Amino acid sequence: MPARSVSEVSQYLKNLVEQDPLLTDLWIFGEVSNLRTPVSGHSYFTLRDKFASIRAVMFKNSIGSQFLVDGAAVVAHGRISLYEIRGDLQFVATIVQPEGTGEMEMQFQELKARLENEGLFDLSRKRPLPPFPSRIGVVTSPSGSVWHDIQTVVARRYPITELVLSPTTVQGKEAPNSIIDSIDVLNNTGNIDVMIVARGGGSLEDLLPFNEESVARAIYAARMPVVSAVGHETDTTIADLVADHRASTPSTAAEMTVPDRYELLSSLLAYEQAIVSTLTSLIGKGVTAVDQLRKGLERSRPNLDNLRIRLDELLEIFSKELKHDLSEWKTRVVALTDRIETLSPQKTLLRGYAIVHSKSKPVTDPSELNLEDLVDITLAHGGFSAKVKSTKSSEDESNSKKAPFV
Repeated sequence: MPARSVSEVSQYLKNLVEQDPLLTDLWIFGEVSNLRTPVSGHSYFTLRDKFASIRAVMFKNSIGSQFLVDGAAVVAHGRISLYEIRGDLQFVATIVQPEGTGEMEMQFQELKARLENEGLFDLSRKRPLPPFPSRIGVVTSPSGSVWHDIQTVVARRYPITELVLSPTTVQGKEAPNSIIDSIDVLNNTGNIDVMIVARGGGSLEDLLPFNEESVARAIYAARMPVVSAVGHETDTTIADLVADHRASTPSTAAEMTVPDRYELLSSLLAYEQAIVSTLTSLIGKGVTAVDQLRKGLERSRPNLDNLRIRLDELLEIFSKELKHDLSEWKTRVVALTDRIETLSPQKTLLRGYAIVHSKSKPVTDPSELNLEDLVDITLAHGGFSAKVKSTKSSEDESNSKKAPFV
């Protein structure tokens, strides 16, 4: 047989160890010793009992690293691996629990860690609940109080929602497959907006079907948001962790999935009041603006009544002044008329005077006449012609009162 290199032997042993089903999914209990945790955050220690020991490593962020204390008795889950550089067999721990922890709890923690590493619990993939669901699918037992409680809550809060029951067994060996089948029925039923997976409280053993990996993956694959309501408020199952939302009780799950019609009515009334208030305010502002515009126009427009009154006043003043002026003018005209009449030749003639014309020109001085000139004499009532026989000057008149003519 040919010689083998150390590397070949080490690789052979590594493959042998890491392909053994027993050694790849292993629970070991023992006492922690030689614990050291370098800056990397990984923990290196030894697990031992009275008769043997094995090197172990627990990488950073693994579950239960806080229980690694020198001298502590623990139960650890992990796998056997060969560290080829030194040729050491070592136990790679993924979960550590105090030794008093039960097997079911350790299995729960192991499944929880594995599914979490796969991303089934990631918050980023959690889907929101629809605000106004039309149809809600319910996976639960039809004979228990859970179904009745969900019906009661939905009927009280939002009775227009239709509940679709997909009945299932919620405990016992057949429960996991029954739950998965019921989820599949709802997945294949049209127009289901949200799903509730629920059962009442019970012991840890009663809740085991909701800690099954197959049930968790069925919930994860549901095409609609899932609300898990399993057990009491203090119970947490794998189904709760993988669901989109967790409710402490089935009744709470029903309250989460439907709105409260009275709250909706109150909100609608509040919106109505807000709209009415807004419209009233807008109308009030509009009326105020129109009123201000009207007042502005009235201020800028002449007041016809005042103008009419002012016109009447001005007409009255004008009439009075006109009458006064006419009276004054009338007085003046009368005075002038009297003066004119006084100065009128006719008036003078009526007083006995005469007008003498010579050659159609009035004669005012005797020196303008010659003896034998023919003159026309006008009297108040008629006239006659005469020849000049003699003349007298104004000086002669003052000496004689006789008229110079015959």
